[in-house]
Amino acid sequence: MDDLFTRSINVILANQHASGAYVACPSFTHYRYCWFRDGAFIAYAMDVVGQHESAERFHEWAAATILRHEAKAHGCIEATQGSQQLAEGDCLHTRYDCEGHEAGDEWPNFQLDGFGTWLWALGEHARRCGKQRLSSTGESAVRLLVNYLCALWRNPCYDCWEEFRDKVHTSTLAAIYAGLRAAVLLVRDVQALRISAEIRALVLHEGIHERHLVKYMGTEAVDASLVGVSVPYRLVQPDDPLMQETVARIETDLHRPGGGVYRYAGDTYYGGGEWVLPAAWLGWYYAEVGETARARRLLRWVEAQADTDGYLPEQVSTHLLAPGRYAEWEARWGPVARPLLWSHAMYLILCHSLGGCELSNQVRPSCVR
Repeated sequence: MDDLFTRSINVILANQHASGAYVACPSFTHYRYCWFRDGAFIAYAMDVVGQHESAERFHEWAAATILRHEAKAHGCIEATQGSQQLAEGDCLHTRYDCEGHEAGDEWPNFQLDGFGTWLWALGEHARRCGKQRLSSTGESAVRLLVNYLCALWRNPCYDCWEEFRDKVHTSTLAAIYAGLRAAVLLVRDVQALRISAEIRALVLHEGIHERHLVKYMGTEAVDASLVGVSVPYRLVQPDDPLMQETVARIETDLHRPGGGVYRYAGDTYYGGGEWVLPAAWLGWYYAEVGETARARRLLRWVEAQADTDGYLPEQVSTHLLAPGRYAEWEARWGPVARPLLWSHAMYLILCHSLGGCELSNQVRPSCVR
């Protein structure tokens, strides 16, 4: 475990660009970009293991990238206020190259969860480092994103797996909620407090079937990302019966006994394998509610997926939901992405949540203030 823990930190550091951006996967052509969602979780992982300078550099990149595309954000806000239809290309992109430019290729870019997750991670970074104030760039980016999310949060968009464009996703709403709550403390934004309350009310009214949360409004199904509604987004507390029932349903529908976690029933991407990061995410939840035996079982499974180079993949293909769909993806894009920095980040977070695998003081830099 200690070797993979250290290896995971080194993999992340080795794939952080000079600009501060984290490359999602250096060996997978379509993932050689930086996502706000992936990057936010990676930065949070760096914070919890003491690599605060790395996290700071990412947050500086993120703020600068938001402001680079300020005109586009304002255009979306104005269009929404004028009840105009938003075109796909009008919205802020979900991924950028390492210099903060739009990728330029066709991609499902209208995703709101990444921006909420970045605000949450920035809030956690400020708290852990004792930062009383953001830089002027950081504050401007946060205020712009608050206005952007408050204007657009009701719109259907792609989920955190970059699918289902026409749905309103529960985990996306939870990410926005957490981001706006963080912004209340970061920049004292009253609008953020009001809209976050509206988001929570909507989720608790329309995002539930029977006694569990649902993948998106209008379905009965669950999704592995629903773990995030409580851990870390805290729209619902981890010990709330609603969250307990949701996790029980995820266990039944998506967690292969003794194995990993599927994203959702019916997943066909690379045949629908067991994903590493949702397994670590579920383990993180169990660690927070004190079910350490379950958390450690998931930790051991994640560790077993590392190859001889200490690289964790995006998913594993041993027990596929749709085995007939694997070959088409491999032919189109090549082998499954490896190493996936988000997988390594979630592993680090799980380790930390269990209280083990701490870095020595010799390699733990002080907070950047």
